[in-house]
Amino acid sequence: MCNKRILVTGGAGFIGAHLCAKLLQQGHEVICLDNYFTGAKSNVSSLLSNSRFELVRHDVTLPLHFEVDEIYNLACPASPVHYQYNPAKTTQTSVLGAIHVLELARFLKAKVLQASTSEVYGDPAIHPQDESYWGNVNPIGPRSCYDEGKRCAETLFFDYHRQYGVNSKVIRIFNTYGPLMNLADGRVVSNFIVQALQGQDITIYGNGTQTRSFCYVDDLVEGMLRMMETESGCIGPINLGNPCELTMLKLAENILRLTGSKSKLFFKSLPQDDPRQRHPNIELAKSKLAWEPKVALEEGLQKTIAYFRKVLEFRSFRKERLF
Repeated sequence: MCNKRILVTGGAGFIGAHLCAKLLQQGHEVICLDNYFTGAKSNVSSLLSNSRFELVRHDVTLPLHFEVDEIYNLACPASPVHYQYNPAKTTQTSVLGAIHVLELARFLKAKVLQASTSEVYGDPAIHPQDESYWGNVNPIGPRSCYDEGKRCAETLFFDYHRQYGVNSKVIRIFNTYGPLMNLADGRVVSNFIVQALQGQDITIYGNGTQTRSFCYVDDLVEGMLRMMETESGCIGPINLGNPCELTMLKLAENILRLTGSKSKLFFKSLPQDDPRQRHPNIELAKSKLAWEPKVALEEGLQKTIAYFRKVLEFRSFRKERLF
């Protein structure tokens, strides 16, 4: 494999940091770009001593000027609590960010991958979801800034390919979890684990029968790398996720068991437009990328719990030192 110079936007985020680490491991030069709205320098602190790693503070809503061979566009807050904080900015990040990475790729004749999302399917009317499904999305709801922003970004990636010949790639990421998740990102895995470790009630929205499918971050990164290496005609979109589906109640039970927590379940009303089911059809990923998840849920949860336990212990230690 020849060494490349690679730009990762949103590179200090949860998935981005894992991707940067993997690219460095493969011998590439990596420019990690982030505005730190949801990303954090601490996520990539272990990479800073690597001479092939460069950390740049920049917002993708502004033009990009780098010389690179490939671009991974991950820049956008991905959890409801964050993307609903400033919804107009969220849409701008998806749309303007896509335009700026595509313009850079067009100028450099570089390959560019868009990290899209299963949220483009909305609250799906078909199950499981395959790439031919156009979705069931509310265009004016509280989640629309993210859902429709990502849908528009996909449109731009296909239009730049058709109109300008840009070597575009689009993946749709389903629920992903693992170390480096933000403690306060509002995602179900991090919520349940942090609440369990702190002995708080486990917050379940609705009656807990809604389903999700959880992919460990190492598996996802492998899928992203394989997608980038496909021939120029393989644009996608391609689903990347774990087809093993379970209810929120079952996830909570698993986390309570693995943490040994005595936390109780606390039920709240379901947020508006929250999908009832998430289950990727990954047959296209299997055939085009020879990819499918390898890490079992129990193994992935154990690693994620260990990470959060360490973070919470460190925070507790710092608090004791301060007082």
